[in-house]
Amino acid sequence: MAEFKYIAPDHIEERSMEIIEEQLGDIKISPENKTVLKRVIHTTADFDYVKNLRFSDGAVKIGIDALKNGAHIITDTSMALSGINKRILGSLGGEAHCFIADPTVAETAKARGVTRASAAVEYACSLGDDLIFAVGNAPTALIKLDEMIKAHRIMPKLVIAVPVGFVNVVEAKELIMENGVPYIAAAGNKGGSNVAAAICNALLYMIKR
Repeated sequence: MAEFKYIAPDHIEERSMEIIEEQLGDIKISPENKTVLKRVIHTTADFDYVKNLRFSDGAVKIGIDALKNGAHIITDTSMALSGINKRILGSLGGEAHCFIADPTVAETAKARGVTRASAAVEYACSLGDDLIFAVGNAPTALIKLDEMIKAHRIMPKLVIAVPVGFVNVVEAKELIMENGVPYIAAAGNKGGSNVAAAICNALLYMIKR
């Protein structure tokens, strides 16, 4: 029978990160990208992200600089929204938003025959360009983002492209990874709202811890 070792509650995360560090071994990855990777693995207990998590050049620094300058985070689910550390984000002058349940977004989506996630991306443009999109569920949000970026209607500071699933998920992520916008993406089918929030928090913690 396994033996349990008592760990004080405020040391559990620290010990978890030590275990992850040990498991990663001599992985060749920049320190800032590794910090994000460890936060994702801590959230998911899934070491596949060593192979799956992709970063455009300088994406972490770009995201951190944007947050320091008060960028807003747009999420595609209330779950991702609830997981983001809004205390730190607010201290930097930013806010987190999820427009999926907004009545205007719902009406637009119904009238146009599109998903709410797609309509919410367009709605978010009213906030300007100082935006980080954190997409953990809806590939249609990434498809709309790609369309609007190519049309020069919006240029997000960073796109966190980590929707989970099987229908258009891989293709939507590839659109973002190929269109020139700074990104952190989970290649393949894995991801989720918890991963989107974890990446946002990794950037926030690098600023405040």
